[in-house]
Amino acid sequence: MKKKVVVSGIIMSLVSFSGMAKQFVLTDSEKGIAVGDWHVSNQTLNIANSTTFSVQNNVLKGGKQAGSEVITITSGDFIIKLSPTRGMGILSVEGEGIRLGWDSPVNEVVHPSFINLESRGGLGWLDGFNEMMVRCGFAWSGHATKADNMVYTLHGRAANTPVSKLIVDINDYAPYTITVKGLIKENTFKKSQLETWATLSYTPGSRSFIVKDTVTNQSDYPRDYQIIYHSNFGTPILEQGARFIAPVKQISPFNHYAISGLATWQTYLAPTPNFDEMVFNVIPYADKQGKTQVMLTNKDGDKGAGIAYNINQLPVLSLWKNTDTLKQGYVTGLEPGTSFAYPVTIERQQGRVPQLAPKQSVEFSLTYSLLANKADVTAYEAEIKAIQGTRQTSVLDKPLANE
Repeated sequence: MKKKVVVSGIIMSLVSFSGMAKQFVLTDSEKGIAVGDWHVSNQTLNIANSTTFSVQNNVLKGGKQAGSEVITITSGDFIIKLSPTRGMGILSVEGEGIRLGWDSPVNEVVHPSFINLESRGGLGWLDGFNEMMVRCGFAWSGHATKADNMVYTLHGRAANTPVSKLIVDINDYAPYTITVKGLIKENTFKKSQLETWATLSYTPGSRSFIVKDTVTNQSDYPRDYQIIYHSNFGTPILEQGARFIAPVKQISPFNHYAISGLATWQTYLAPTPNFDEMVFNVIPYADKQGKTQVMLTNKDGDKGAGIAYNINQLPVLSLWKNTDTLKQGYVTGLEPGTSFAYPVTIERQQGRVPQLAPKQSVEFSLTYSLLANKADVTAYEAEIKAIQGTRQTSVLDKPLANE
């Protein structure tokens, strides 16, 4: 059933009501829909709610971000920003005076039309990299390489693919959960036909949100897929003495450079000039249902970021330390994935590149939490320790592979 409602002074004829939710279609390439600037709130929807909320879409102007869209979800002082133009990447999250995100030298929401993924030997992805969470995949991920008569560029194409459909759902009933979903199409003649519904769900008043993606192979042939949820945090959580806490079954250096950091893999340096990025391969423990969770906390343990997910979906994690200067990008990445960050050719050899049968789908779900005080951090750490239990951590002194 279609209805017309007035939203922020604009008559929207693209609102439907289904499944006890108001649905707003902001983009649909098949129907030629591109709403652009848009706003809705609990007030405009006549929802009498003790927790206020709003959802806003803005089309950016100027520079290399011209044409990029940013959706902002606001509830009290909690703000989530994501870009449907950049593969539904999460730009930043703020609440309780704490930011989840980092300061990249890339200070615009770069439109993919300004990105050449094959530049710098396949490192063009870095020209737009500034998100709190960016999807590396889905046709491939990992370091750039040349094989199969093509260039597998750094971390794939999803992050630089504007969505073909963009929908905002808001539940009609308390607690009025907001879901933003976009369709990412990685369709290439003879090569790929992966389509991903990428979603973010947030309940107003909460300090957590859920990322849930469903990847479908629309091809008539089996296709590889990979995903790394490259989740990045800088100040104020990252600082000298900050800690990475996880239930770790096995950890190994990504390359020979990382061997020197094995003794201190759980802690971080202050901003350090000329610090080259250091990466560790992590295999986490999980509970009987496959649930695991990892966190970054500051030195005093009174602010942090947590990620909970299932190892049956995402069996490995890459721990990326880039404690360079603040100006160059002082950041760490907690990166659950199907694979490590080696080139896809190596990951295939090591059996970490799964396939989807024709028309088969696979789902990934992660819960991100902003930990705003010592009680939050202590409780989250206790849950991690309960997963670890008395099980030991195996520390390997050699990389699993050599590029």
